[in-house]
Amino acid sequence: MTEMPDLLPATRPTVRLMPKAEARAIRFGFPWIYADELVLDRRTRALAPGTLAVLEDAERRPLGLVTVNPNSKIVARMLDRDPAAEIGKSWFVNKFQIALEMRERLFAAPFYRLVHAEADGLPGVIVDRFGDVAVVQPNAAWAERLLAPLTEALAEVTGVSAVVKNGTGRARGLEGLAEETVVLRGAVEGPVAVQMNGASYLADLLGGQKTGLFFDQRPNHAFAQTLAKGSKTLDVFSHVGGFSLAALAGGAVSALAVDSSAAALTLAAEGARRMGMETRFATRQGDAFAVLEALAAEGARFDLVICDPPAFAPNKQALEAGLRAYERIARLAAPLVAEGGYLGLCSCSHAVDISAFRSACARGIGRGGRRGQILHTGFAGPDHPVLPQLAETAYLKALFFRMLP
Repeated sequence: MTEMPDLLPATRPTVRLMPKAEARAIRFGFPWIYADELVLDRRTRALAPGTLAVLEDAERRPLGLVTVNPNSKIVARMLDRDPAAEIGKSWFVNKFQIALEMRERLFAAPFYRLVHAEADGLPGVIVDRFGDVAVVQPNAAWAERLLAPLTEALAEVTGVSAVVKNGTGRARGLEGLAEETVVLRGAVEGPVAVQMNGASYLADLLGGQKTGLFFDQRPNHAFAQTLAKGSKTLDVFSHVGGFSLAALAGGAVSALAVDSSAAALTLAAEGARRMGMETRFATRQGDAFAVLEALAAEGARFDLVICDPPAFAPNKQALEAGLRAYERIARLAAPLVAEGGYLGLCSCSHAVDISAFRSACARGIGRGGRRGQILHTGFAGPDHPVLPQLAETAYLKALFFRMLP
């Protein structure tokens, strides 16, 4: 890697904060520098995306080692507080060892999020582990550039035999990165079986959404199970059966999974079959809003209804439209809940805080002609740690209501 001079501390460029930029926030752990906070002179603008540079404050005092992408709104990301840190395989090994130690304490089986981006000290990098396979999302230019040593270190620390690069999603587009999904190491033969909360899931690591399975909802699946015994369950935006299969494992008498993806529903049905519960499980493909309206017209009622939609507000610009969508989901779902039944509503939009989400859900329930009390507020599991300085790492919210007479 000698052809990349910025990997050598002595030859790294420097970048500098604007005089009015808040260096204090950076010193106290905020990991991002926005384009209007950095001096973007001709030299800085000419840096290749993913270049490593020493960040200085306006008085030229070093703050740490950052990765720079002049084409991104997040123009720099903090990599290491030591400006002279050497970023290579050994550096990645240390990061992965720290992350792995915690996950092995939390989980008996190797199925979890191993790296949660900035919260685990690897900005823009997601790594989900599926037993002997790891799926990497290099959502920042620096990670794409250093993917080879990252992959080597990941295999060495975890012992996985296969590594998949999932290069899809909105975040890569914001960094100017192309979309592609490719096996970087080893081989992946078909969907991977995952056991969680007594349910059997199948994760499509090459063609599914995100990395193939949403580990973040594990504790919310578990809470839903406590409500599921003897219930008729409706799981809307089900993907591969996240809440519906968990409900069956918790004693639900039936579960209906609704999703727009036929492929995801096929995997959900196979999961139910492997659990020996295929006779209790049904699927319905279609637009979630349209299916909710159709179920209401049919007079359908369920003891437990859970809606886990995609991010309706992926950024602040989409906040108002996203809140209206969450309100609409609640308005359509609430009438489908039997009296005394339960409604679970989820949001994975980091731009929507818990207070705004709770208000949108309450408005929707009221406009659906129902009243509810909140039983439980859930978040992502501990394999998705939160960086206190970065609200975006605390993106997942789940509210469970009991519908009142």
